[in-house]
Amino acid sequence: MSRIATVFDKLHQYNRKALIPFITAGDPNPAITVTLMNELVKAGADIIELGIPFSDPMADGPTIQRSSERALKHRVGLKDVFNIVSDFRVANTDTPIVLMGYANPVEAMGQDKFLVMAKEAGVDGVLVVDYPPEECAEWVKSLGRHKIDAIFLVSPTTLETRIEKITNMAQGYVYYVSLKGVTGSSNIDLSEVTSKLTQLRSHIRIPIVIGFGIHDVVTAKILADLADGVIVGSWIIEEIEKSTTTEILKNISRLTRDLRNAIDATNI
Repeated sequence: MSRIATVFDKLHQYNRKALIPFITAGDPNPAITVTLMNELVKAGADIIELGIPFSDPMADGPTIQRSSERALKHRVGLKDVFNIVSDFRVANTDTPIVLMGYANPVEAMGQDKFLVMAKEAGVDGVLVVDYPPEECAEWVKSLGRHKIDAIFLVSPTTLETRIEKITNMAQGYVYYVSLKGVTGSSNIDLSEVTSKLTQLRSHIRIPIVIGFGIHDVVTAKILADLADGVIVGSWIIEEIEKSTTTEILKNISRLTRDLRNAIDATNI
């Protein structure tokens, strides 16, 4: 059983939901990323999504775009991202790490080399935002050979035919985008989310987690109750952005604990 499957299996045993924070590797600087990852786990993170810095992150809103810009100022590239994961694995062999990024850096390195280095570093899943599911059959096979889960996005506008393709390829979990637009958007339509999740569950047998638009603990709790977990990115990165270097760990720890407590609460 993969690390991701193991985490969800344990969560289901205790009727708990996954908390998956997203941070960008190298933001605000590469020296702090591993420490920040460890702090996220201590504060209650079940899985960490680690963003690969990219100069043109089309699915991301301004907040995450700026996080990529900060990392790129430190010349953080794919090899640095793998080094960060390797360093994290020295002390933590249990928490799954999912890389999220765009096709350009992967293709520039070469898929085979990327997957070899990802596996050696200790990566558990990969989500390439702009790889169309219709063209991913060989990519998914390659991930499988390296025992890395293929993570896919599903949005409110995803057609039934594409959902069926994703169902046949997705592993680990499916990332449901809770609203139209880019990361950091708001105004989630809960009735639409509920309806779409019902549709997805008729196809998908692996966990479904929800991301995009979570900026308060009440929304996190509501969405976690609807799905198998939540992904929180822009809110965490906003906290990183406005914190001084000495405050980052304390502030991110507090925010993550607040999210954990809210998600675990019987009512809020």
